[in-house]
Amino acid sequence: MRGRTAVSHSMIVAAASALTLWSHVGSAQSAGIPATTRQVFPADPKASVPALTSIMTSTSGEMADIISRYSADAGALQRRYDTPDSPSRRNRLRVFYTTWRQRLTELDFGKLSQEGKVDYVLLDNHLRYQLDLMGREDKDLAETAALLPFASALLKLQEDRRELLTMDGQKAARLLADITKQVDSLRTLLEPVPARPAGDTTTRAARPAPPRVSRTVANRAAEEVDQVRNVVTTWYRYYNGYDPLFSWWVSNPWQRLDESLRRYAQTVRQRLVGIQVATAAPAVATAAPGGAGAAAQAAGARNAAGANEPIIGDPIGTEGLAMDLRHAMIPYSAEELIAIAEKEYAFSEAEAKKAARQMGFGDNWKAAMEKIKDSYVEPGKQPDLIRDLANEAEAFFERHDWVTIPALAREDWRMEMLSPERQRVSPFFLGGENILVSYPTNDMTEEEKLMSLKGNNPHFSRAVVFHELNPGHHLQGFMTARYNAHRRMFSTPFWNEGNALYWEMFLWDHDFHVRPEDRLGALAWRMHRSARIVFSLSFHLGKMTPEQCIEYLVDKVPFERANSEAEVRRSFNGSYSPIYQAAYMLGGLQFRALYKELVMSKKMTDRQFHDAILQGGPMPISMVRARLAKTPLTRDGAAPWRFAEELPAPRPFPVK
Repeated sequence: MRGRTAVSHSMIVAAASALTLWSHVGSAQSAGIPATTRQVFPADPKASVPALTSIMTSTSGEMADIISRYSADAGALQRRYDTPDSPSRRNRLRVFYTTWRQRLTELDFGKLSQEGKVDYVLLDNHLRYQLDLMGREDKDLAETAALLPFASALLKLQEDRRELLTMDGQKAARLLADITKQVDSLRTLLEPVPARPAGDTTTRAARPAPPRVSRTVANRAAEEVDQVRNVVTTWYRYYNGYDPLFSWWVSNPWQRLDESLRRYAQTVRQRLVGIQVATAAPAVATAAPGGAGAAAQAAGARNAAGANEPIIGDPIGTEGLAMDLRHAMIPYSAEELIAIAEKEYAFSEAEAKKAARQMGFGDNWKAAMEKIKDSYVEPGKQPDLIRDLANEAEAFFERHDWVTIPALAREDWRMEMLSPERQRVSPFFLGGENILVSYPTNDMTEEEKLMSLKGNNPHFSRAVVFHELNPGHHLQGFMTARYNAHRRMFSTPFWNEGNALYWEMFLWDHDFHVRPEDRLGALAWRMHRSARIVFSLSFHLGKMTPEQCIEYLVDKVPFERANSEAEVRRSFNGSYSPIYQAAYMLGGLQFRALYKELVMSKKMTDRQFHDAILQGGPMPISMVRARLAKTPLTRDGAAPWRFAEELPAPRPFPVK
C-alpha cells in the first residue's frame, strides 16, 4: 500500500511539472508557418532522371585524373600505414607528399586551361598543407614525449605486424611486461607522496620529479595514451586464438599492460588536467587503428561520455592560425578577422533592436529573444515543424528560380532524431542528406528539456532549416557527388559552411523574414556566427579561456547557457579544425563579395552564379573566384583577395 501511495504521488508531481513545462508551448501554425502533412517533392518519379548529355560535361579540366590518382594512392598508403603517429607512417607519408609536389612542377602550367590551373593550385595547396600539418604534429609529439616514452615501442608492434614479420610470442610478452613496469613507474610519479606512518624516521631516497607540462599538453598526452592502447589491443586481437603459443605467452602480459595504460591515462587526466576520477577513463575504441576514422570514433565516444568534463582545448597560436588561414587562402590576420566579425555583429545588434521595438520591447532585444524562445512546439511535434519549414523554404526558392534544386535532391533527404548524449554537444539540429533533429526526450532532466525546447523554437529553426537541407548542406553534398567529384578532397568549411551561411544572408536580403519574430530568429544565428569568429580565434590566440568563451557567448548571443557551453565544448574538443567555427561567417562574406562582383554587375544571373558554385566543387573561395571571374593564376595561386573591402552593404530591414 505504501508503494502505491509513493507511485501515485510521483505521478501527480510529474503531471504538475509537465503542466508547468508546457505552459508556454506554441505551435507551428501560431508562428505563421504553413502546415503540411508530408514532405513535398515532384510527383513524377521520372523527373529524378536527368538528361544524360548534362552528365557528359560534369567534370572540368585536364587535372581531374591526376587528382583522382593522388587521392586513391594517398588512401592506399594511409590504410597500409595505419598506426597513428608511428615513425614509419609519418616518414612514408612525408616522402609521398614531398614527391607529389615535385612531380607537379614537371607539368607545363602555362598550357593548362583555367580549370586545370585551378586544380593544379588546389592540389599543390593541399600537399603543402599536409606537410605543414606534419610539422605541427612533430611539435605536438615532442611536447608529450616525456609522458609517453613507451609509445614508439608499442606502436612498432603493429608496424611489425603490417610488415608481416614472424611473431615471437615470448619476446613480445617480455616487452609488454617491461613496458608495464615503466608505465606504472610513471604513474607513481604523478600520485601524491604517501604519508609517513607515525614514528617513521627512516631516510628515504629522493623521488624523481614528475614531468612538467601544461594542462593542454597533459590532455593531449592522455588522448595519445588512449590511442596507443587502442593500437595494442588491435595488434593483440589479430594473433590471439589464432596463434596458440602467442596466446600462451602474451594473454596475461597484455591484460596487465592494458589495465596499466588505462590507469595511467586516468591519472594523467586527474592529476595534470584536473578531470575528476568519475569521468577520467573514457572507453577505448576497439576498431582497427587508422587515421581519421579511428580518431573520430574515439572522439565521439569521449564527447558523449565527457559532456560534463572541463573544456581544455589545444590552442595553435598565432603561427598555427596563420598556417591554416594560408591554406584557406584568407589574406587576413586573425586580429583583422576579429575586427570584421565585430563590425558584422554591430549590424545584427542594430537590426535586433529594430525588431524588438516592433514587438514592444524598446531596445531590449534580449527580452524580445526570450519571448520568441517560448514559442516552442509541444513534444513530438518538432519533426512536423522541420518538415513544414523545409517545404516552405523550397517553395520560396522555386518561386524565384535562384538555383537549380534537382527533383531527386528534393526527394532523397531523410530525418532522424539526435540522442540525448549527442544533444549535449550538438544542441541544435544538424543536416545533410539526413537532417538530425534535436529535441527533448522523456529521460532528460526538466532543465535539459527546457534548454532544448527554447533553443530549437520555430523562429530560430526557420532561419536555418534551409541551411541544413536545400539549398544548403544537402544540396551541396548532392551536387558535389555528381559534378567535379575529384575536388571533394579540397573541401573547406569556408566553402560548405560559408555557402550555407551565405544563403541565410541572401534570404535576409530578399525578404524571406518579414515578421519581427522571424527576423530575430535569423539575427540570433547571424550574431552567433560573428561571435564564433571572435571567441574561437581569441582562444587560439591565447586571449580567451574556454570559460571566457562561454561567458562571451552568453552575453552576445541569445542562446541558453547549456547550449553556449555545448557550443564551446564542440569547438575545442578536437572534432573541428581550429578555424572551422570562423569559417561560417567569413565564407558567407566571401560569397557575398563574389556575388557583388559577378551578379550585381550583371556578368552572371543569380541562377548561373549559384549553379556554377555548386557544380564547380568545394575549394577555397579564392579559387571559386578564379574559376568564375577568370582571375589570373600562377603556380602559387591567385593574388591575395581582400574580400572584406568589396562587400555589398548589409541590407537594413525597412520599418515603416
